Amino acid sequence: MEALKPPEDAITPKMGRRRFIGWAMGIGGAVTAVLLSIPLVRFALYPIFGGSSGARWSGLGSIDQFTPNSDPTRKTIKVMQLAGWQEGMSEKAIYVTKGNRNGSLNGVEVLTAVCPHLGCDVQWAAGKGIFYCPCHGSRFAPDGKYLAGPAPRGMDTLPLRLSNGQLEVRYQYYRNLLPNKEIVT
Repeated sequence: MEALKPPEDAITPKMGRRRFIGWAMGIGGAVTAVLLSIPLVRFALYPIFGGSSGARWSGLGSIDQFTPNSDPTRKTIKVMQLAGWQEGMSEKAIYVTKGNRNGSLNGVEVLTAVCPHLGCDVQWAAGKGIFYCPCHGSRFAPDGKYLAGPAPRGMDTLPLRLSNGQLEVRYQYYRNLLPNKEIVT
């Protein structure tokens, strides 16, 4: 007895019209889903890879108004910040003082008013001629150098530039509790 052979169509089935349309719609839907998800993925991952905006230069006024022989002058500058999707404007306190360190400009330096210990607001004691931190008692010289207390270093200087006779500063954030100045990016 001869074995029955299945018909040739059963072994190699032909792709019918319905099957072809099903495959085409499936592939088309998958391609469309991938293309539509690209902007969503970029939007979701932007804060991770986008970083923050660099600080902009803020004007302080004419350099002539800051004489190297006067007491430190407390100023408030506006700082624009961009972190992820969030953009905001904040005010930061700084001190314009005399100094001859590496970042000084015509004997003028700008110090951040943030204590390098735990980030408290440093105050100027005009009667004593020192900066002091009211939180934990750190003390600093008029040029920001460390004198005493738990702070691991002196007050941090900020970058300066002179533009058309106007003194400009770029605000930066520094890590606390470190013996060396390290910029937070």
